[in-house]
Amino acid sequence: MTKVIIQIPCFNEESTLAETIASLPRTLPGVDLIETLVIDDGSRDATAAVARAAGVSYLLRFPTNQGLARAFSAGLDAALKLGANIIVNTDADNQYSGADVGRLIAPILEGQADMVVGDRAPHRMRHFGFWKRFLQRSGSWTVRVLSGTSVPDVTSGFRAFSARAALKLNVLSEFTYTLETIIQAGKKQISIAHVRVDAREVKRPSRLFSGLSHYVRRSIATIIRTFALYEPLKFFGSIGVTLVASGLLVGLRFVWYYVLEGGAGHIQSLILSAILIIVGFQTLQIALVADLIGSSRRLVEDTLLRVRKLELELGSPEVDYHDGVVPAPEPATRKIGGRRG
Repeated sequence: MTKVIIQIPCFNEESTLAETIASLPRTLPGVDLIETLVIDDGSRDATAAVARAAGVSYLLRFPTNQGLARAFSAGLDAALKLGANIIVNTDADNQYSGADVGRLIAPILEGQADMVVGDRAPHRMRHFGFWKRFLQRSGSWTVRVLSGTSVPDVTSGFRAFSARAALKLNVLSEFTYTLETIIQAGKKQISIAHVRVDAREVKRPSRLFSGLSHYVRRSIATIIRTFALYEPLKFFGSIGVTLVASGLLVGLRFVWYYVLEGGAGHIQSLILSAILIIVGFQTLQIALVADLIGSSRRLVEDTLLRVRKLELELGSPEVDYHDGVVPAPEPATRKIGGRRG
């Protein structure tokens, strides 16, 4: 049986959540069962009540706001324990069309991919300002280069995951999951595809960031940290080689003037060259140590993957999520649990 769970992370989304849920498909070709999971990330409005009234299958609530990345990760964990073969993630702001869910999961059903990202073609979206379109395009290009993937819209939250892909992903960022999961997919050999989807203009301010500059800073930090985590030798090694090469060039400059003028007045170049070379070699040593730590991390992730599979096969016990959070006790919801590693 093919079971699809559509998860919706929410934070103060009472005004749009009902419309978002209503637009989701109830049946799809090749799918036996479609269920919905709302993750209420510490909302201070009536988000939970709206979810219950809309008839969602499951409701998971946090007492305080944990952030989009943690809400997304908890949703994946819950959906896996509920027996989902395919997990679809969509936003609660009704930005994405529920009619595109079938198109989104098609590559997974056909065995062509384990992760699918909805492409909004943001460079063509007129309601995006010039700078936002520019940053979307340049950011997507950067992530494609670092991850070795071809996803054109890396910040799209409209995604589908096979159970196999969801088990492999470990979201470490506390900001957003969008960039990190694509880089992980590239580094963990998770087959990834993209399909064109429609996207509506969102009128309300973003719940994720206070402004464009804040989003850019946090995104750059996430990209750098994720790449350094999965490619430490390349990351620190390139810095070390650059420093050593710069030191050698500065040293050659000193030698040049030493031969021509006796080196008088250029002792600063010699000092700078020595500093750059020493720091460069230290950075190369860090690269080697980080690469060894990365090997240990891969072993830990492999062990964690095996534990998760074993939990699903044996059936995990019903325990509270995070800080004692449990799904709402209303008849329309069921208790789900298990802490995501």
